[in-house]
Amino acid sequence: MKRPLIAFVAAILSGVPVLAADLYVEDPAPVIVPSGWYLRGHLGMSNQKLGHMKHELMDVVELHEFLDEGEFDSAPLAGVGIGYQFNDWLRLDGIVEYRGKADFAALDRYGHSGPTGPIWDGTNDYDAAKSEWLLMANAYVDIGDWYGIKPYVGAGIGASRNRISGFRDINVPTLGVAYADDDPTWNFAWAVHAGVAYQATERLALDLGYSYVDLGDAKTGNIRTYDGSTVNAPMHFEDITSHDFKLGMRYALQ
Repeated sequence: MKRPLIAFVAAILSGVPVLAADLYVEDPAPVIVPSGWYLRGHLGMSNQKLGHMKHELMDVVELHEFLDEGEFDSAPLAGVGIGYQFNDWLRLDGIVEYRGKADFAALDRYGHSGPTGPIWDGTNDYDAAKSEWLLMANAYVDIGDWYGIKPYVGAGIGASRNRISGFRDINVPTLGVAYADDDPTWNFAWAVHAGVAYQATERLALDLGYSYVDLGDAKTGNIRTYDGSTVNAPMHFEDITSHDFKLGMRYALQ
């Protein structure tokens, strides 16, 4: 009985190293992101806000107030660019972005003081659309790497070419409807960014990002009636900002 038992124990002990080797699994090798140039592209949606809408005639009337100071609808955006990855945490890029037309509407009223309170003489019902070309240089800091998932923050500066198109002013006193031609203007622009990227392969990263963008101001051309009898100064759109949500990709060139 002793000999068979000793042989059985020896067989088990001899197999332990083999079993341990089978159970041991090495940690996956980290994805090495090459430094150097990369291409990038993104698609997204804007969510834009207007600070103020101003016209010189609003200061001429005794009483003026906005019933609806105006909002821009959401609109699509698309951008491409080229960047440089310096190391595991710092990268820079430059982008060109087209921001599609966002519809706009606003309503105000004007009047004068009466013996018992305000007397409102009329309203103006405005509508238009806004679009931009945005040029921006950005810097990003990648905050670590968790199995290819990389949160980041960043900031950028650049210029935005803002265009107000299709502007109309309905209910113009005694004149009916007025309109304005386009007058695109360049403005200083800046942004802050945050997001998370996933390193899908050594060269390809997928990116889900958010940006707060200050686009500056915009204005129409001179406002004129359709019969050409009256021409007034442009309408000004001041302090235009946007909350952008984007899905993009980056592809390393080396």
